Formats: sequence, C-alpha cells, structure tokens
Amino acid sequence: MKLKIKLLYVFIALTMLPAFAQNVDLQDGDLIFQDMDCGPLCDAIEAVTEGYNGNNFSHMGMVYHKNDTIYVIEAAGNAVRLTTLKEFSKNTTKPMYVGRLKKQYRYIIPLATNFSLQQIGVPYDDEYIYGNDSYYCSELIYDAFMFAYSGTPFFKLYPMTYKQPNTNEFFPAWVTYYKNIGKPIPEGLPGCNPGGISTSDKIDIIGTVQ
Repeated sequence: MKLKIKLLYVFIALTMLPAFAQNVDLQDGDLIFQDMDCGPLCDAIEAVTEGYNGNNFSHMGMVYHKNDTIYVIEAAGNAVRLTTLKEFSKNTTKPMYVGRLKKQYRYIIPLATNFSLQQIGVPYDDEYIYGNDSYYCSELIYDAFMFAYSGTPFFKLYPMTYKQPNTNEFFPAWVTYYKNIGKPIPEGLPGCNPGGISTSDKIDIIGTVQ
C-alpha cells in the first residue's frame, strides 16, 4: 500500500513538470540556438547577452525540410546557406535549444522561410552592422520575420556592445577582429544576437536536439 502511494506521488510530480523534451520533432520555421565552439569571439558574444534560462548562445538558424532531409538556413561562413542538421550540429558539443513560434504567430512561417531561402548566397556580414546588404546569423532571422510580419519588427533590436561587462574596455578579441578587417568597432549601433532572440515572448523553447 505504501509503495502504491509513493508511486502515485511520483506520477503526480512528473505530470507537474514543464513540458520540455530532448530530440524534439522539428518543424519548418523552428529556430535552433547553439552554443557554438568558435573561441574568444563566441565567448564575447555570449558574455554580453544571457540567453534562455541562463544559457549561452552564439549562433542560430531556421529549420527547413527538403526531400526528407532536415536543413538549417543559416548565415555562416561566407554567405547565407543551407546546411544539413547533421553538419550544423558539428559546431558544438552541447545540446541545441529549439524555439517555436507561439501558435498565434505560426501563420507567418511560410513567408519567413521563403524570405530566408531567397537570401541564400547573400554575403556574410563580417562587420556585424544591421542593414548593410549582408547578414550575420540573427540578423537574417530578424529580417525574415519582420518581412513575414508585414514589415513590422517581430523581434527586437538593441544597442550592441563589444565591451566587457561592467567595464569600459572592449573585448581584446573584438579589438583584434576589427583591426584585421580594417573597420571601426560599431559600438552602440542597433543589432540583435541569438541570446536575445531566445528570450523573446513570441516563441517557446520546446526542447533540445543534438
């Protein structure tokens, strides 16, 4: 009898846990957030914006199914591109978090997906400046959903910072990076990053994939 009562308590406790699954069934338009292992630059990106539930995210992309294969539309490398989920997952050793638009917004997913596919081949935004005819990862997602939302911003832009938290000093990695490309650090200009988008009230983080 006591065993049955204990099992009942365990069952009740489990049913009260929030819905959160590993290896979720991915759908077109889902957003994948990644703690990418790219060294000091990724560490600097993660340090300035806290992602969902305190996680660190330095890269993201959008899920797209084609010919029974799961792809991720991403701005990475030299340009916007289609990458298989298997290849995308090689960027990290950690679970990747999946964000899904809340039900009332899902009608815009086809337009956002089509917009993103049309950007394939657009150069990667090495300067990380919004609106300069090139894309970094979260900038592509921002524009895709703004386009799909009748031109109204869907996610938010914030003043970007390249400084170490609680200091007035730039991260050395950013100083070196912008020196190498011959551009000034765009401190304070509007932009977005994966961590910020992962905390949007327009999506639910539904689980992880690996």
